[in-house]
Amino acid sequence: MTTAEGPPRVRRIGLTGGIGSGKSMVASMLVKCGAILVDTDAIAHELTGPGGAAMPAIETRFGRTVVRSDGALDRDAMRQLAFASPAAKQALEQILHPLIGSEALRRTADAADRCVVFDVPLLVESVHWRDRVERVLVVDCSEATQIARATRRAGWTSAAVQRVIDTQAPRAQRRACADAVIFNDGIDAAGLAAEVSALAKAWRVG
Repeated sequence: MTTAEGPPRVRRIGLTGGIGSGKSMVASMLVKCGAILVDTDAIAHELTGPGGAAMPAIETRFGRTVVRSDGALDRDAMRQLAFASPAAKQALEQILHPLIGSEALRRTADAADRCVVFDVPLLVESVHWRDRVERVLVVDCSEATQIARATRRAGWTSAAVQRVIDTQAPRAQRRACADAVIFNDGIDAAGLAAEVSALAKAWRVG
């Protein structure tokens, strides 16, 4: 319902985008606009770190070959296994996704009336996240740009990035699920910040 003050404040935003899209930069800009950020990828790293809550189930399912000497998940070994076997990828997701979802929601307990942005790389692929948020914001760019950006990260080759792209939802599918799309291609940081600020104002993020 629209009030005299303007449209109702959006309290839960699902932020998603493919690898190399610039989603993390948009997330940081939304925080500057007043939002609280819940990074589900960071939660996944915690769950699969030494002593992480997901590690017993992962070791039981996949064995010690995907566990480092410090007890954390060997992400390279797990990535190779998941790329080679859709069943392995699905099994890992069945372990991680419920834990990530529960922890993400727990972290919003003290948000009060502030807007929470859930940074969810696989939001479109999930059967749960769309129902947990009021709006979906997609950060989009061309595959060529994704590859160019992601290969600047240590250890990433263009072939490895392409494999990730191939396992993620197609760009058209992400855009079809969006309430808003930011096309982060051929735009500088100032231009991107202006787009994010305008959206934050429209959705009353701050």
